[in-house]
Amino acid sequence: MNLPADYRLTEKHAIVCGSSQGIGLACATRLAQLGAEVTLLARDESALKQVRDTLATDNRQKHRCLIADFSEPRSVEEAITHHLGEAGPVQILVNNTGGPPHGPIVETEPQAFVKAISMHVVCNQILLQAVLPGMKEHGYGRVINIISTSVKEPIPGLGVSNTTRWAVAAWAKTTAGELAKFGITVNNVLPGYTDTARLASLISAKADAGGLSEEQVKKDMIGKIPTGRLAEPGEIAAAAGFLASPAASYITGINLPVDGGRLASM
Repeated sequence: MNLPADYRLTEKHAIVCGSSQGIGLACATRLAQLGAEVTLLARDESALKQVRDTLATDNRQKHRCLIADFSEPRSVEEAITHHLGEAGPVQILVNNTGGPPHGPIVETEPQAFVKAISMHVVCNQILLQAVLPGMKEHGYGRVINIISTSVKEPIPGLGVSNTTRWAVAAWAKTTAGELAKFGITVNNVLPGYTDTARLASLISAKADAGGLSEEQVKKDMIGKIPTGRLAEPGEIAAAAGFLASPAASYITGINLPVDGGRLASM
């Protein structure tokens, strides 16, 4: 990929969570194209190995797989500790975890919030604390959280997700203020409706709840997007790739919607 030097990620090591499919896979692909060594992190080893074998590479890049289950934070902690001992420091961390199930917030069991906060906020904190010494040592760090436009405007029917995404955004904003002096930025990418398996499952759940066809639900969603279509995962990854680059060194603590203009708020 022929890009200016300050867009390249040569000699950078990135960890991309949830990278076996969807937006996580697209982010891993993009960072590898930009020159980074990529460690894929998810619970499905077979799927990760298949992704690893598709990533762009040259003689300087060595892509790796790291297996952990975000529903078990201890497994994440053990995996990242072992990995850093073998692979060395990480300069780019992409936090990306599948969202909680669809459903009204008032009907949700309290334990669902505990699980979601653990998977998103707690695991983010574990990973950040693990990679932070290396980022500080190199004077370069990029933490990119793939969350949701619900940070700006709550999405009906996604009560637990709305709550958890806001928690991640607040965590990120606070962290950004503390780490900026070390040359480390922390930003959030807010995907709009994106053509992934996650969206397909939400469309199915919404259709069942409303007695509608999935085609009608999807059509209604697209009707609210000024660009007139769903996002492709690679379009979300393009934003993450820029925020990971040296060119984005003065951008930190922001929420960046990538939503085709759907949000009504600024």
